[in-house]
Amino acid sequence: MNSSICDRSGDVAIVTGASNGIGRAVAERLATANATVVVADVDAEGGAETVKAIEDDGGTAEFVQTDVSNAHDVSTMVEATMDTHGSVDVLVNNAGGSFEDDNPHKVDEETWDRIVDVNLKGQFLCARETLPAMVASGGGSMVHVSSVNAKLGVGLAAYSASKNGILALSRIIATQYGRHGVRSNAVCPGSIITDASSEKLTTEGPVREEWLDQYPLGQFGRPEDVATAVDFLTSDMASFISGAELAIDGGLTAGLDQQLETMMYEVDDPLTGDYGAAE
Repeated sequence: MNSSICDRSGDVAIVTGASNGIGRAVAERLATANATVVVADVDAEGGAETVKAIEDDGGTAEFVQTDVSNAHDVSTMVEATMDTHGSVDVLVNNAGGSFEDDNPHKVDEETWDRIVDVNLKGQFLCARETLPAMVASGGGSMVHVSSVNAKLGVGLAAYSASKNGILALSRIIATQYGRHGVRSNAVCPGSIITDASSEKLTTEGPVREEWLDQYPLGQFGRPEDVATAVDFLTSDMASFISGAELAIDGGLTAGLDQQLETMMYEVDDPLTGDYGAAE
């Protein structure tokens, strides 16, 4: 488990969707800095595993079963956190998913509603319930987990639309609550390899190789890469950063497909000078 960049003793952090993947990595990272972590997720078994991992490493955490798309669940989760700990200093709005999303002409209304409810409405509800507590205590920090899908047209209609909405929500919170000491930022991960990743990305084959070529760094990300960014953005080291959108994507959103760039502009390899070295 990697160490945090600063001490968080006395801080209370809510991390949603923390039963696995990015959420678990974030929860573990904040706990290493002595923050008390509230693990919020619908998955009770996974949430308990996250809590155990944190406690086994000497940290403090508790699990609150929460469906972020349910207003009552979210309200109860925040109230329980306040009753037990007296504050919410950090909110990491991470819970989300694609839930068998598809192209716009193939997505049925039920699927659209479910994805938007969890990804966008869920983040809104968590922010709405947390903001009064943060304002009352003089401030806090929120990080909303969006996606490169919010910036690129790479498929998944409802998922991409909801993730774009998260960016707007983050900016609104930053501008309207900054004077109350609340900072709000968003992160946009690219392909992050977790236990839930598609086999097309984890198994050697043409799809994986083609997708890897989109990444200038030539690799996919890890949950820990996102955790490091969230750790920084919620720390005092980022005290003058609010309303930002940080891509954690190995350069994916920086430019075109590497093979296409090579062929189109006849660019040379910067080290060898050989044309076509990227092929």
